[in-house]
Amino acid sequence: MRDLTLSPLDNHQLANLCGALDENLRQIETALDVTIVRRGERFTVRGEAAASERAADALEYFYAQAKESLSLDDIQLGLIEILNRPVRHLSTAAGGAVPVLITKKTELHGRTPRQVDYLKAIAEHDITFGIGPAGTGKTYLAVASAVDAFERELVSRIVLTRPAVEAGERLGFLPGDLTQKIDPYLRPLYDALYDLMGFERVGKLFERGAIEIAPLAYMRGRTINHAFIILDEAQNTTPEQMKMFLTRIGIGTRAVITGDVTQIDLARGQKSGLVEARAILANVRGIAFSEFLKEDVVRHPLVARIVAAYEAHDTALEQASHRRSGDTHGAR
Repeated sequence: MRDLTLSPLDNHQLANLCGALDENLRQIETALDVTIVRRGERFTVRGEAAASERAADALEYFYAQAKESLSLDDIQLGLIEILNRPVRHLSTAAGGAVPVLITKKTELHGRTPRQVDYLKAIAEHDITFGIGPAGTGKTYLAVASAVDAFERELVSRIVLTRPAVEAGERLGFLPGDLTQKIDPYLRPLYDALYDLMGFERVGKLFERGAIEIAPLAYMRGRTINHAFIILDEAQNTTPEQMKMFLTRIGIGTRAVITGDVTQIDLARGQKSGLVEARAILANVRGIAFSEFLKEDVVRHPLVARIVAAYEAHDTALEQASHRRSGDTHGAR
């Protein structure tokens, strides 16, 4: 348990900290797995010692920021940074300059040490792999880096691609031309572009060909120069597709390949091109690999805990399988 008194007392700041119906406090409770009881400016935090200390830090941090009202985004993004403070010394970038990106969202930056390192890797390498669970910012930061490179005129166009593999569903016949057929698969990339450049500007750049949709299956035979290419959902590429994609990169081109190796939707027994590339290219100079963990999830605070729960479940199943295998061999 941890007792905390916020000072100097300012009722306006206190109201902004707590939010409507104490919603901000509920967000802190959910993210840090604690219980917060408030009486005026005095707070009691109940939970494990480390979690209680973090929650107290969060209350002091947000109170200092609460001269103006705090949005849900302010709270959730701030919690991500607080959750990662104990491991900041692990980041090679934390001690140096944090990459600044030119996008519509001027406050955009890496929220965790590995995100900061990922942005630095993209800036310093022609090919970067971003591998990790959902919500860690792999795709969004790749798009932000592409927008930044385009705005700085380091590249003349942005190319978006991903394999059209259905995630356990049968989508059936999709009407329209090639771009319209691939659109549903590229929606996360579109959403990031609209967020970072604005809907109208993105539309105009599509018309000019400065932003291009290139279905992975149709990239064979091309050499793409002076572009920023993003291959999303790369865990669903075959080894042949991955090799084909990597050999499309031409002069002045930068590529970012993102994927989550725990969510492979290929047919059973089919090897993932991302998994194979990670093994084959790990020591190739000029190629960077950024590995994200559940601690890097920058979504609703529950997402990190959901990822952790699934990881624990998978580990338990794997251990049970090993025990059954051992019992079988022992019986022989």
